[in-house]
Amino acid sequence: MPRRPLVQLRQTFTGRPTLGAVSSCLRWDRVSFLVLLRFFILASGSPTANALDKAQPAPQWAVDAAKTPTPPSAKDAPAVILYDEYLITVDDQNHAVERERWAVRILKPQGRGDSHCSVTYDVDEKLNYFHSWTFTPDGRQFQAMESDFTDHGAYAAPELQFTERIRSVNPPASDPGAVVACETEEQLRPYMHEENWVIQISIPVVYEALELALPPGGHYADSWRRYTPVKPIEAASNHLRWEIKDMPALDLENLHATPHWGALAARMSVKWGDAAVKGTDNQWKAIGLWQEKLEEGRPDPTPEITAKTQELVAGAPDLYTKLSRITEFIQKNIRYFIVARGIGGWQAHYAGDIFRNRYGDCKDKTTLLIAMLKAIGVRAYYFHVDSRRGIIDPEEPSLVGNHMITAIELPDAENEPRLLARVKSASGKTLLIFDPTDEVTPVGLIRSELQGAWGNISNGEFSQVLRMPVLPPEAEGVTRKGSFTLAADGTLSGDINEQFLGDEATSERWFLKDNDSRELHEKLEKGLGSELPGLSFKGFEFSGSEQLDHPLNLDLHIAAAGYAHASGPLLLLRPRVYGSHARVVPDVMEGKNREYPIELGHPGRWHDSYDIAIPDGYVIDDMPNPVNVDVDFASYHSSVSAKGKILHYESEYVVRDIEIPPTKAASFRLLESAILANEKGAAVLKKE
Repeated sequence: MPRRPLVQLRQTFTGRPTLGAVSSCLRWDRVSFLVLLRFFILASGSPTANALDKAQPAPQWAVDAAKTPTPPSAKDAPAVILYDEYLITVDDQNHAVERERWAVRILKPQGRGDSHCSVTYDVDEKLNYFHSWTFTPDGRQFQAMESDFTDHGAYAAPELQFTERIRSVNPPASDPGAVVACETEEQLRPYMHEENWVIQISIPVVYEALELALPPGGHYADSWRRYTPVKPIEAASNHLRWEIKDMPALDLENLHATPHWGALAARMSVKWGDAAVKGTDNQWKAIGLWQEKLEEGRPDPTPEITAKTQELVAGAPDLYTKLSRITEFIQKNIRYFIVARGIGGWQAHYAGDIFRNRYGDCKDKTTLLIAMLKAIGVRAYYFHVDSRRGIIDPEEPSLVGNHMITAIELPDAENEPRLLARVKSASGKTLLIFDPTDEVTPVGLIRSELQGAWGNISNGEFSQVLRMPVLPPEAEGVTRKGSFTLAADGTLSGDINEQFLGDEATSERWFLKDNDSRELHEKLEKGLGSELPGLSFKGFEFSGSEQLDHPLNLDLHIAAAGYAHASGPLLLLRPRVYGSHARVVPDVMEGKNREYPIELGHPGRWHDSYDIAIPDGYVIDDMPNPVNVDVDFASYHSSVSAKGKILHYESEYVVRDIEIPPTKAASFRLLESAILANEKGAAVLKKE
């Protein structure tokens, strides 16, 4: 199993949306690209089998690996992988045992974290052994003993109940210049016939290889992501070996607004048994069929589910109302909670149990939604996705992904304008994409990180990889209006009304759910104060938070001393009182070479309108020039005008895409430069 330092944490269908993201929800059996975790993830069984009680000499492979010179290309890296080899041996029942041999040289103090091997174990995985050795620069050799290992739960969140745990080693003498080697052998999950090999990580790799030993008559299928496919060497009959040398690091540390690390890293998926079918579309179909079989019978509605569903839709005038009532019932009444043991990380509970217990994870909530929709004659399907756009690649079929949502089949004639998150499937059906785990996004919309991302729908022979929609700008954004009075001493006072739509409303609703009134006041005051020095925050009111298909409104009441600055007989002030649309992407703005796409977030429309009543005895002497910039992916228009004693500011920012290619970096700089200059522009008042 391709587990890497810095990049891997096992995933399960259990995630819950949080402000700005959805945490892991589906047990992606092998790879999760969490770069912040300095863990080397391996699967195991009994922790007592992991280490030795007395030292043994390091095996020859580790001795040889430790002699590998550091390549010049790695001189600036914190550490370098010298050797990384996997051997997967499959028996005639398609059960697999995997051995990994791995060695890393620590080059800098911060590279110590790259040497810490860790092991996850569960009821369905058994560890045969797990050993670690350290080679110091002066030729000494140490072996990690039992006291060097720690054992802890795999997940810290209180709403998770997993049988999965992590065993980690703190290798002795792991100082710069040392080489740490680890070797493991484990029995893989018997129901999984796929491995995902991450061949690029955040530090360089000198040599890496994967071997697959199949039983007589066995077959395989491989698919590659962001790397030219490598042809395997046939080491023996039905024994294949892929080798890669000198893989550069994927380092995004000083880059901004990039896709997720895991969306850019090179990887390969290899399958055996029933999963090993030829052709990209056929592999996606096989994955969908496997998921459908796994959940067979689980979304069948019980009499209690049918009765509750009929109660909810009674008197509903149209399909949209029916969908809204059912989805809101699940969002508000089925508590997010995970109980997963072994295959339970992939397989949902039965709909009747979920309904009765009133809790479940993402695949459970999808199961209950499918059941309730079935009770009113609406078909819906499991839709396996990832909460981080770009992780799932349509050209690399695999079980990679961390979340389960729902695809709802709409009638051909359904044209309700609020049901925006719709796509066409290969079968010609219109599917509405909805995440029942997301408690604050109404049916018809999807969060920004899902827009434009890919997933795999489980629909029998029509199972396929499917791209989620990108919503139109009109569906999302913020309308901000302000009315202020400026005093002669420069104090500005007044009110701001903000109206949030789409993903902006989703973020604010999570903000409301996650904070009490005191915390809300403190965080709003801090945000306002960062733009309005001298702020006196007088209060706020939210409205519309419970009506998910309505805009969310926030009223702010403020005063800011010294907002306008005196310069002799003049007063200088910024017409754009509050709210910035500028994006912080220093590397792009500095004109540095850009290799990766620039993330824009999500489409939307942001409109600001401010009126400032100027003090008696002053007239408007000068105003910033209007700005009109329109590039294909976004536009920005701004103007300042005088209406008697009122200084009026107006701007509209429209984003049309979720990301742009690096070839459009110059257009991005043009747009952002115009926004920055305009937002800092000052108006001048003079005494009459």
